[in-house]
Amino acid sequence: MGRRKKVSISEITDRVVALILGGGRGTRLYPLTAERAKPAVPLGGRYRLVDIPLSNCIHSNVRKIFVLTQFNSASLHRHINNTYKFDSFSGGFVELLAAEQRAESGDWFQGTADAVRKHLREIDHLQASHFLILSGDQLYRMDYRDMLETHVDNDADITVGVLPVTREAARGFGVLKVESDGRIIEFVEKPQADEQLDALITPSEVFAERGINAEGRDYLASMGVYIFKADVLENILRTEPSWIDFGRDVIPKSLGIRHVHSHLFTGFWEDIGTVRSYYETCLEMVGPNPPFRFHENGLPIYSRARYLPGSQLKDVTVNEAVICEGCVIERSTITRSLIGVRAIVKPGARIENSIIMGADYYEEERAEKGPVPIGIGDNSRIVRAIIDKNARIGKGVVIEGGDHLPDMDGLGHAIRDGIVIVLKGAVIPDGMRIGVT
Repeated sequence: MGRRKKVSISEITDRVVALILGGGRGTRLYPLTAERAKPAVPLGGRYRLVDIPLSNCIHSNVRKIFVLTQFNSASLHRHINNTYKFDSFSGGFVELLAAEQRAESGDWFQGTADAVRKHLREIDHLQASHFLILSGDQLYRMDYRDMLETHVDNDADITVGVLPVTREAARGFGVLKVESDGRIIEFVEKPQADEQLDALITPSEVFAERGINAEGRDYLASMGVYIFKADVLENILRTEPSWIDFGRDVIPKSLGIRHVHSHLFTGFWEDIGTVRSYYETCLEMVGPNPPFRFHENGLPIYSRARYLPGSQLKDVTVNEAVICEGCVIERSTITRSLIGVRAIVKPGARIENSIIMGADYYEEERAEKGPVPIGIGDNSRIVRAIIDKNARIGKGVVIEGGDHLPDMDGLGHAIRDGIVIVLKGAVIPDGMRIGVT
């Protein structure tokens, strides 16, 4: 009997279907998710969160992609429709699957696994060999073919992307215990007790065998990136209706029943699930040595092409900032801040440690104009804040976040973790002071 021919990873990727989970209401990212789905939240001045997993898929030659969401999906749909177009001969697509009422069930998605379960009939006909499950709110660059190779070489039913984390960070993740060959034997969601954490320490030889110096990161946390054999996932979703979440139900309850393996990832990875993590991650990108580069040679992060002119700066002082295209900035001071597309900043403005998302359009293109123009008004000061798109900040406004500020929701703005967020399209009138007495 002849030896079975080994199938190449490039052949397998043609039959991989990616499912990007858009998340629920995104309450931890509110008010950035007040009018948009979590994957549609702007990132890095000109991208959206969903551009990260989509770009990773494209660079990994995974071209059959669904994005699952159920809340505020209109802007996400527009972004995907305007950005991701494959030629008709490639067989590739990016398609949005929103929650909908059906004869068999009128429920919303109950969890990540339930979201996939409710759309099985839309993906069945593709005859996938594997499903790649991804999150829509993480920042990292990964070639999924490496993970697929781990999955195939170990003949795993399920493979979980894992990364080394510190003991303190482990308390906020699903933490795995693995055998020396990488097989997962235990999974604990957000362990808190010291005895739990002690039992989950990864033996140093696991890292040593892979040539990795974990440097005090002795725990393996789930990235929320999974590969399933297609028949395994379909069987689980059809026979285990009470398993509604991948991290809480499917992965831990599959241990001992199926071969669940780990794939170790050691690059930059950040979960952008809260306003604080969003704010801090975005501002890390403006320094001279950012931990993540959107323009890495040969592996760019893709986004919508807007064909905007270069930004116009007149007598502007800038120190550690990213200024995107289409901006008009006059006689202002910008320090450690991110300025998004079409941002308008008037003379005398000071912006520090802030994210200005910019605008979806130039106001002169619209027939109707408000009493407060879009952008940052004359002599306004913005410190430790996030100004969402199309916001109108009047003249002489002072917005200053700080750790002393309690969480609250105000008129046109909110405070989370000491960060002031001005809502999308909000109007902040002349002279208003937020966060200062």
